[in-house]
Amino acid sequence: MSDLSLKRSGWSIVWGILLLIAGILAISAPVLAAVAVNVVIAWIITFAGCLHFIYGFHAKSVGGVIWEILIAAVYIVTGIYLLMHPVLGIAALTLLLASLFLVEGVLDIVAYFQTRRSGVSVWLVMDGVITLLLGGLIWAHWPSSSVWAIGTLVGISMIISGAVRIMMSLALRRLAMVPA
Repeated sequence: MSDLSLKRSGWSIVWGILLLIAGILAISAPVLAAVAVNVVIAWIITFAGCLHFIYGFHAKSVGGVIWEILIAAVYIVTGIYLLMHPVLGIAALTLLLASLFLVEGVLDIVAYFQTRRSGVSVWLVMDGVITLLLGGLIWAHWPSSSVWAIGTLVGISMIISGAVRIMMSLALRRLAMVPA
């Protein structure tokens, strides 16, 4: 293994460990993690609004300029509102997340019926049922589920991503050490 590949895999392992730690922190403080997610999304929306505003002055027609500026205003006002009212932002994001899970669960179950002859389709139906149940659980307990849902799910995602990154980096190191 080259020194550069060894160094890259080392940084990948460090990144994986940092993801694991961030995931554990997000699960242990789900409200704080949800607020952080809300703030990041609010800033992204605000930035997108600024881009729409700039793009508006490059539109070909007066109607295009007005349309882009109106869209920019909606984005900027929404972003600032989410920054000023993070609890409402978290509740809205949680409801959106529940809706996403419900739709994804249904689509996974539909996909199962389309692929049930293959040997791996049972995983699709399992994923669909679990995702549907999770979406239903979040939806049924909304808005109180806003307290735990986003932070916990982001934390779980970070932990899984960190663990996968570490395992892949270690596997690549082992593979590179095998003589050809």
